[in-house]
Amino acid sequence: MGSVDRLCQATAAALAAPVAELEQVVQQAPYAHADETSWREAGQRCWLWVVVTALATVFTLAPSRGRGVIQGLLGASFAGYLISDRWAAYTWVDPVRRQVCWAHLKRDFQKLVDYGGPGRAIGRDALRLLAGLFGAWADLRADPTQRPRFVRRARQYQWRLRRVLETGQQCRCEKTANFCTALLKLWPALWTFVTVPGIEPTNNAAEQAIRPAVLWRKGSFGTQSAAGNRFVERLLSVAATCKQHDRSLLAYVTAVCTAAQRGQPIPSLLPAPPTALPAAPAAQAA
Repeated sequence: MGSVDRLCQATAAALAAPVAELEQVVQQAPYAHADETSWREAGQRCWLWVVVTALATVFTLAPSRGRGVIQGLLGASFAGYLISDRWAAYTWVDPVRRQVCWAHLKRDFQKLVDYGGPGRAIGRDALRLLAGLFGAWADLRADPTQRPRFVRRARQYQWRLRRVLETGQQCRCEKTANFCTALLKLWPALWTFVTVPGIEPTNNAAEQAIRPAVLWRKGSFGTQSAAGNRFVERLLSVAATCKQHDRSLLAYVTAVCTAAQRGQPIPSLLPAPPTALPAAPAAQAA
């Protein structure tokens, strides 16, 4: 077991420079998807965060689910658009630069229907509008030249949904009223995908990226130390980014470890890097 741990730590050390480069790319991205899930370190709960951009995916493990973690990943001066669910940690980004995940909203509206009572009609009406909105989105995906038509159709659904939510604010069901009020406060963040090309209406990219990590967690029961966390973060980041660029994970990690052992420049994971990364200290790869 000791030799396996040493190999893991040597690999983590060799991957430090490529992952640092990914972190810089993420902070400069025009848009980013973010999500988080629970993790265990030595039996204690912590959180695994992911940020997915067009060029890179970065994971980090942290003891907190607070906004400081995502601010650290994106940078306090992040100027792009953030696609996420409605978790409070993401509220530091102005709603006009956010896109709230409609897949989550669909489940929330369905819960109103399932819950029954006076909120059922609100959920049912919203789901009907959502089906039409996503039909319009599917048409746009099939023919991107039809964006002006899509925008006109989306505006109609936007107007109708606002009326539904305003009605919901007066609902005798407190849960429904509070939910509708919360959505109206986030109103601009529901519609960024309509006005900004390239923005998706769902957070599927982050949810799909984090799925392999969830399976790893279930099989390994988490990590046992901070050093183990670094190994997990870096390997997950590299694996996801390799997949984005259709690169072999095994071939890339082998090349990185070989370069580290020989004291050579570490190959970049990003396409067409301007210069090679600095060599890893030989002692770290021993």
